[in-house]
Amino acid sequence: MNENLFEARYNVTKKSKIKKFYESNKIIIISTILILIIAIASVSFYSEFKEKKLTLLADNYIEAKVYLENGDRNIAKDILKTIIFANNSTYSTLSLFLILNENLIVDREELLRLFNHVLENNKFEKEVQNLIIFKKALFQSNFVSELELLETAKPLINNETLWKPHALLLLGNYFVSKKEYLKAKEFYARILSLKGLRKELYEQARSQLVFITND
Repeated sequence: MNENLFEARYNVTKKSKIKKFYESNKIIIISTILILIIAIASVSFYSEFKEKKLTLLADNYIEAKVYLENGDRNIAKDILKTIIFANNSTYSTLSLFLILNENLIVDREELLRLFNHVLENNKFEKEVQNLIIFKKALFQSNFVSELELLETAKPLINNETLWKPHALLLLGNYFVSKKEYLKAKEFYARILSLKGLRKELYEQARSQLVFITND
């Protein structure tokens, strides 16, 4: 009997404390619950939004390729430029490369702006970023000055990356085209000093050195 009475008093006291705590902190508790609900809803909405955006970009990219196949190059170009400015690392890069491959834009300054936009407004895995930098250097090698080309290629030739030998070969070929053979030799020699490259890269560097020597 006494035990039941003690338990009943304990439960009443416990409930009273909980009620008192709730009354004292009601605003904080309600606010916390509301914040949690809003946060969960926001995460869910954002995930759904990202998924829809990705689907839309994929559809637009396919649509651009269809327009290209049908000869509607200007429409395809406009769609691809819109995708680039959507700042999705995958589809912005694919769209830029498709513009380059199909020669949809001939204005060099506009193409450089697109390259810079993609590099500055997206996050990439390191080797993907280096690929884009290499593509930019390859594009620039046809018209920019030595200093500009070296500045673009610097992240590739000064770091260990899959694209380092390709950048060195590009620079060697660039200086051969300028008949600056001493500079070209420096870059070809750097390729031959690298270990573990594919055989054809060594062969290209050696053949260019032979060409320089016999010229």
